[in-house]
Amino acid sequence: MVDDLVRRMGHLTLGSRLKRIGERLQGDVTRLSARLGLDIAAGQYPLLAVLAGTEPASIGALARRVGVSQPAITRSVTQLEAAGLVATAADPTDQRARVVRLTEAGRRLVDRAERDLWPAIETAVRRLCADLDGPLLDQLDALEDALAARPLDARARDLLPETEPRP
Repeated sequence: MVDDLVRRMGHLTLGSRLKRIGERLQGDVTRLSARLGLDIAAGQYPLLAVLAGTEPASIGALARRVGVSQPAITRSVTQLEAAGLVATAADPTDQRARVVRLTEAGRRLVDRAERDLWPAIETAVRRLCADLDGPLLDQLDALEDALAARPLDARARDLLPETEPRP
């Protein structure tokens, strides 16, 4: 077994450890999403979810709601706009600002994700975390070990609606 320095260093590398787990989960969700024909990065779903509930919204408002920086939201909006999932326009109250809204294609994607993808991911993550107990680092050990044994996309794939093709 390879020495896992980040794991071994404990609390000192907690941020790196959480980032690693987050990247792994997002990669699994992105693969599962692609399997369903929803060609979007997992990290963009929170932005789409906010827009689905509060559109149109300014870049600043989206950054606050999602909890990331304005530059990160701007990058995501640019990518989603190129994919035809969102549209931007000048803010009618402040011409220097842009407001973002879902396009019809974006609305269809969110509707499908809400129906097929998000419930499977929610259930898979809940099950993955159900047996975690004790000190945080021990929980992270158990979480990483469980993900190594069976990635989140494999866990969630079993929860997808039966209408989806399975390999």
